[in-house]
Amino acid sequence: MEKFRQILLILLAVVVCSCQQKRDFFPKNIEQIEVEIIRFDQALLDINPDEAEVGIKQLYTDYVGFMDMYVEGVLGLDTRDTIGFSKIFANYLTDTTMGFMQTNAEVQKQFANIDDIQKELNRGFSRIHYLYPELDIPKIYLLVSGFNASIFAYDDIIGVGVDMYLGSDYKYYNQVVYDYQKTTMDKKFIAGDILNYYITQNIPFTSKQNRLLEHMLFRGKQIYLLEQLLPNSPKWEVIGYTQEQWDWCEKWEKEIWNKIMDKRDLFKTEPMVITSYLNDGPFTSEISQESPGRLGIWVGWRIIDSYMRHNEEVSLQELMKDGDAQKILEKSFYKP
Repeated sequence: MEKFRQILLILLAVVVCSCQQKRDFFPKNIEQIEVEIIRFDQALLDINPDEAEVGIKQLYTDYVGFMDMYVEGVLGLDTRDTIGFSKIFANYLTDTTMGFMQTNAEVQKQFANIDDIQKELNRGFSRIHYLYPELDIPKIYLLVSGFNASIFAYDDIIGVGVDMYLGSDYKYYNQVVYDYQKTTMDKKFIAGDILNYYITQNIPFTSKQNRLLEHMLFRGKQIYLLEQLLPNSPKWEVIGYTQEQWDWCEKWEKEIWNKIMDKRDLFKTEPMVITSYLNDGPFTSEISQESPGRLGIWVGWRIIDSYMRHNEEVSLQELMKDGDAQKILEKSFYKP
């Protein structure tokens, strides 16, 4: 009897370990993609303020099309007035009131070497190419935005305002963002933000219903995929939390789920309910003022993670295409 009990415990341990083991969706000999990163930020900040008009004209020559978009779309200025823009830009390069001059110097310091970003993007887009070979790989333009933009798209380009990634404690951010928004304003989040933006732009919402459940699981699938593209990043960084916020979610996971179910929010379609769970903010108002924002995405990710651990025959591509949120929830056996 004792021997049988020991065998049963061993088998149970094997089952538990197999359920908890992280799946690997990619072969070791995956085709390597080299992502092209354009250092528009360096070209911009190398301009001599005393010769701004000459420098700006050269940028229009070197970056045809993109320069118009940058001046109008990012800076909100008139592209036809190159002389006026040159004067404004010369002032921008030397401004100390809003901290632009100091910020530009900090950009040049922190982003002198971007090997870490290049490595993460190469790996992430190599994995995307393996999953979706029909998708085009974008060029990445690094730029300074005057605190106007973090991530945006233009044709086959993803632009990144690196002045929005100088560290959560960067003093000039107090003038332009709320405290809760500073969490991800760090260089280490750039690759993840680019990949997440790309996923959002290229993998559509497929569910026929429009309940909170569908949106939670769709956003959870996006983060689950992002986790596979960033295998060396801690989970809290993948979703854009601090470790303290992640720990809070894990500690209160059962209570969070019970509250969602007790309020029957999972099956509601009201836009205000859905956005309160999914949109960024200082907290998730439907749950607790102690909670982080976007808690619905975190719960959706946990459900998807449980679903994929319990259904090992499901591929990443099949997961992303599957719009049956009710089936996924039931087959996830999610019970915190």
